[in-house]
Amino acid sequence: MTEKPEHILFLTGKLAEKQLHQILEKMQPEFTYHVHQLGLKVAALMTTDMISRRLKDTFNADKIILPGRCRGDIGALSAELGLAIERGPEELKDLPLFFGKAAHHYDLSNYKVKIFAEIVDAPNVSVDEVVKRAYYYKKNGANVIDIGCLPGTKFPHMEDIIQTLKQEGFTVSIDSLEDDDLLRGGNAGADYMLSLTNKSIWIADEVNTIPILIPETHGDLSSLDQAITVLQSNNKPFIVDPILDPIHFGFTESIVRNYQFRQRYPDIEMMMGVGNITELTHADTSGMNAVLLGICSELNINHILATEVSQHACRAINEADHARRIMYAALQNHALPKHIDSSLMTVHDTSPFPYQLDEVKEFAAAIRDPSFRIQTSPDGIHIYNRDGLHTATDPFELYPKLQVENDGGHAFYLGVELARAEISWQLGKRFNQDQALRWGCAVEVNETTIDLHTFKPAGTTLQKKQ
Repeated sequence: MTEKPEHILFLTGKLAEKQLHQILEKMQPEFTYHVHQLGLKVAALMTTDMISRRLKDTFNADKIILPGRCRGDIGALSAELGLAIERGPEELKDLPLFFGKAAHHYDLSNYKVKIFAEIVDAPNVSVDEVVKRAYYYKKNGANVIDIGCLPGTKFPHMEDIIQTLKQEGFTVSIDSLEDDDLLRGGNAGADYMLSLTNKSIWIADEVNTIPILIPETHGDLSSLDQAITVLQSNNKPFIVDPILDPIHFGFTESIVRNYQFRQRYPDIEMMMGVGNITELTHADTSGMNAVLLGICSELNINHILATEVSQHACRAINEADHARRIMYAALQNHALPKHIDSSLMTVHDTSPFPYQLDEVKEFAAAIRDPSFRIQTSPDGIHIYNRDGLHTATDPFELYPKLQVENDGGHAFYLGVELARAEISWQLGKRFNQDQALRWGCAVEVNETTIDLHTFKPAGTTLQKKQ
């Protein structure tokens, strides 16, 4: 017996009804559907209270899809109607992607890679500042707080830092090439120590701390063999870092070296110091982290050392956290790392322009009120109301046509929105009027709908955007 397909009720407004029908017809969905126009012009103005008052028939639906900008408590509405209710995408053009995502939900709660977040130049940082930084790193995804020493620099408060962090519940590593620092850090309770070689492997017998090995001679993997043999024979846990070099200083060769090490030792835990790329390359770090964590995923490298020293790398820890989760989800689902999560799409969007100029013209022709709508397309920035449609690539060209010279609040509002639209158009980002631009994990945004009356100067009457 064939299972009955799900029947979905789509609620919409007058302006979007025709387009919603067209999109659903093109989708040829596996579900059946009914489109109901709720008696208001603009779907974005719909609220759950309005639906409760106006919806008299649910048309035998199994589920209701609301406009993406519908405000209100959908949980309470669902309980009232006895049906599952979801908000759809904010743009109708995204309906196919919306249902594709619903069919392929990815769990981003899991990951394999541990992030070691380094506090560099720790001898010059107070205990309180280290703890403050550690909490910041932990909030952004760090698993281990790495205490970076300085060659030839006294570090009298090392023990105090490590013990304080441990008391606060942190996992800690000590990072130095000097034996005395490693011994002191291990004795103080550090969980890991970076970086041991054949010459310093004896320290692993003196402290109860997991060593992270590096080649004694840079680039010489064979110099690791003896230390590996010693630690394996003693059944001691350890991690190996073949070293990732900066671009033009051995980067490609070091990628090959990591691959070769994994081929020689398929089961040994590895580390990659991604900071040598994110810190030493002036480019957006979100893309770098995506690629580097992709390499880690392919090579089963489950530890990275990350830093946030350079100002352009100020989100590197958080980006690495998102990247490791995305790559893990992609690997587990045998999928490309596409359409899993948009957190690393900080500058661009996958579909920045849902509407073409001809469609914008059609919307504009249907408007009968004085409120301005702003949209973008590949052709530029569009602003329109009942008095006409204006298009430009520079918002300053639009100002003389808007007739808001004597309405400061409205002019301010339109200036902010047109500036956002220009940035979106230039970068290839999605623009939604009355909403902050989305920058992925690069910026924490409190998304609120703008109330135009916030900008109302005394003694003026302001037309609120529909």
